[in-house]
This record gives sequence, structure tokens and C-alpha cells, in this order.
Amino acid sequence: MVDATYRSDLRELNEHNFARFDAKLEQRIAELRAEFNSRFAELRAEMQLGFKNVDVKLEQLETRLTKRLFGFWIAQAATTVGLVFGVVKLLH
Repeated sequence: MVDATYRSDLRELNEHNFARFDAKLEQRIAELRAEFNSRFAELRAEMQLGFKNVDVKLEQLETRLTKRLFGFWIAQAATTVGLVFGVVKLLH
């Protein structure tokens, strides 16, 4: 009879302790999820800012390259026209 009472009391104590442990575990998991989501949002914002900066730098590079290519094409066209006039003048 006493053994059964101790077992019953022990079972209730274990169930109570497990319920407390489970509640604390759930609370800590919720806190970790909130912290993770917060940090993930911060990281996402930093990445978006970084990608915007890269986009701006790529646009600037594209602009510089386009200007240089037009300069090269104009110089090449002028050289070609000069050579054609020179050859025509030599032939006449």
C-alpha cells in the first residue's frame, strides 16, 4: 500500500516536473525563433542594401564602358576615313 502511494506521488511529481520542463522548453524555442527571425530580417535588409550598391556600381561601370567604346569607335572611324582619303589622294 505504501509502495503504491510512493509510486503515485512519484509519478505525479515526475509529470509535474515534465510539464514545467516542457513549458520552459516551448518558451525558449519561441524566444529562439523570434531572435532568429529578427536576425534573419536584419541579414535580409543588409543583403538587399548590398545588392543595391552592387547594382549602382555595375550601372556606373556600364556607363563608363559605353563612353569609352563610343570614343574608341569614333577614333577608329576617323582613322579609317583618314586612311581612305590618303589612299584616294595617292591614287589621283
